[in-house]
Amino acid sequence: MRVFNRHVSMRGLTVFGLETLMVSGSVLVAARLHDSADDVAATFWRVILVTVLCELCFYYNDLYDLNRVHSRAELLAQVLQAMGAAAIVLAALSLLPSMRLGSGTFLTTLAVLVVAMPLWRLAFDELTSDPHLGERLLIVGTGPVAMTVAHHIRAQHDFAYRLVGFIAEPSGAVATDEMFPVLGTFSELPRIVAAYEIRRIVVGLSNRRGRLPIEELLEAKLSGVRVEDAATTYERMTGKILVDDLKPSWLIFSDGFRASTATRFTKRVVDLVGSAVGLVVCAPLMGLTALVVRIESPGAVLYRQERVGENGRPFTLYKFRSMRLDAEHGTPVWAQDHDPRITRVGRFIRMTRLDELPQLWNVFKGEMSFVGPRPERPFFVEQLAQAIPFYLSRHAVKPGVTGWAQVRYRYGASVEDSLEKLRYDLYYIKHLSIVFDLTILIDTVKVIVCRKGAQ
Repeated sequence: MRVFNRHVSMRGLTVFGLETLMVSGSVLVAARLHDSADDVAATFWRVILVTVLCELCFYYNDLYDLNRVHSRAELLAQVLQAMGAAAIVLAALSLLPSMRLGSGTFLTTLAVLVVAMPLWRLAFDELTSDPHLGERLLIVGTGPVAMTVAHHIRAQHDFAYRLVGFIAEPSGAVATDEMFPVLGTFSELPRIVAAYEIRRIVVGLSNRRGRLPIEELLEAKLSGVRVEDAATTYERMTGKILVDDLKPSWLIFSDGFRASTATRFTKRVVDLVGSAVGLVVCAPLMGLTALVVRIESPGAVLYRQERVGENGRPFTLYKFRSMRLDAEHGTPVWAQDHDPRITRVGRFIRMTRLDELPQLWNVFKGEMSFVGPRPERPFFVEQLAQAIPFYLSRHAVKPGVTGWAQVRYRYGASVEDSLEKLRYDLYYIKHLSIVFDLTILIDTVKVIVCRKGAQ
């Protein structure tokens, strides 16, 4: 699903595209071999069905997140697990006459994919592990920002970057990396670029004023080398904004952070229609949830809490109560792992996100959106705004029932967690679009199914 993301890697796109062709081709060949009498339309829709189901199974087994698989044994196990899940789903669908593939088509397709898919994945992993195929990259700077980017380059497998080394800053502490050397100083930049065949330079200076090697960087750029700042590289690799040492000028002059009127209007129409339909469809489930909450413990079924919304406006958020009535006494506190204040029913409805269903009313009223930064309580907003730069920027859009930070990071229960989630929230605000919202909603289903993030 990362194909819909603006900053998709060529490796991820290659895997998705080739596997789509591989799956659809296998089904098409098997269908022609065993069902030659079928009409073209029937064969076409069966190919689409099997391809989509297989891709979804691969996606839900994290096979399109190239950073999650760290060994060939793990890769092989996940591919076979995904193929097994796809086989079970297809076998169940074959009970419907209109969805039936035919035993010959089904078994031939499965046999081909069970052999071809693991071999293809192992071959791709071997090919992309070759250091000679990576884009040789040089980082200008040796401070904390430069080291943060270097750490992510070394840890990720999505982008074909091969970090060669660093250019030392003229003064200040050098936070050296044990794996990559400091190759020289600013004045030696042209020589280093030529000697090491550098194709990309990342500028990671914490303080650029009066220190940026403008002439050397310009010479490198004019010779065909890509030159970009550390914040841009970090954003592309991680799907979040490097808030550390972020300058207001970067936010002002950076692309994005300006959703069009058409996008905001479409988003509101989707929220209005979706929440109205959701309130009607989920009414029986909401009634059952309310009944179970009431039976387990006395007190109000709905929990009302003031939250901070778009442009800092407060609103009342609704949830099904998942904690005891005496959960708080005065000063608000963060929710924690295995929080003893949560009831047994409360833990279940949190894990399944049933406690969030009343927020459909907040979405219908226009106080929230289906997708956006999660709204926080005023008490915590005041604290976090003092501790975290640009924290109030997350209120530039409507808060959401789910969001980019929610599907990419665990439940926030500290200032450090809030800082990390802000990085994701700012990325969402910068790239806000209907398609991006769709990918987040798809990821949300995955998070619920895999029972991640809730507390």
